[in-house]
Amino acid sequence: MIPLHYDLHLHSCLSPCGDNESTPGNIVGMAFIKQLDVIALTDHNTCKNCKAAMAIGEQYGVTVIPGMELTTAEEVHVVCLFHNLEDAMAFDAYVEKRILPIPNNPKAFGDQFICDENDEVVGTFPTLLISATDISFDKVDSVLKEFNGVMIPAHIDKNSFSLTSNLGFVPPGSTFKCFELADMSNLHRLQNENPYLKTCNVITDSDAHYIEKINEAVNTLYARSNTIDDVLNALTDNSTLKSV
Repeated sequence: MIPLHYDLHLHSCLSPCGDNESTPGNIVGMAFIKQLDVIALTDHNTCKNCKAAMAIGEQYGVTVIPGMELTTAEEVHVVCLFHNLEDAMAFDAYVEKRILPIPNNPKAFGDQFICDENDEVVGTFPTLLISATDISFDKVDSVLKEFNGVMIPAHIDKNSFSLTSNLGFVPPGSTFKCFELADMSNLHRLQNENPYLKTCNVITDSDAHYIEKINEAVNTLYARSNTIDDVLNALTDNSTLKSV
């Protein structure tokens, strides 16, 4: 196993609340400068900037995992990570049909720019991406399995858009194997309140919407290699429980 510095929850200029300077190239370049080994691009309810980010990641030697921050019907945020771009884009198409049909107002919510691997804006997404979908939290894991995806409830210690704030508890029958905290000092309290979390791995990410907010190389996970498959396998392997 090798140590890998990570930040697995990042937003680009495609997220309406993301800064327009957070292009795929700037995100990957900043990750390289900060000496991160692996990152994930997780825009709200879309994967459409993942292709560009992954191509740029190959140039920099930074592993880029294609992902999405899904908003469930209950407005719980869930980080969804995929083994390859094809599965990510198939899930993207699935989610696109299930977003509330609210047009984006760039002046109110921000632009939603789609970029190519040269960081050129090649389009915009017309529907507001921070809207809820009709996918309920209890269905996320089973749906993701159809796309070989990994479910990670996002920033569950936050007071909004989180599992504990919106649902108030970890539902019986939950099957996710990893969760995310905004602040690792909340770990033991949440585990004591929700014993299921003791069976899961835990990560902490920046949830950066601005490139300067991307984490420094301070958080480490251990995997067999820096490939996407090995990183995702490390996140979901509960044979040795760990904070990664």
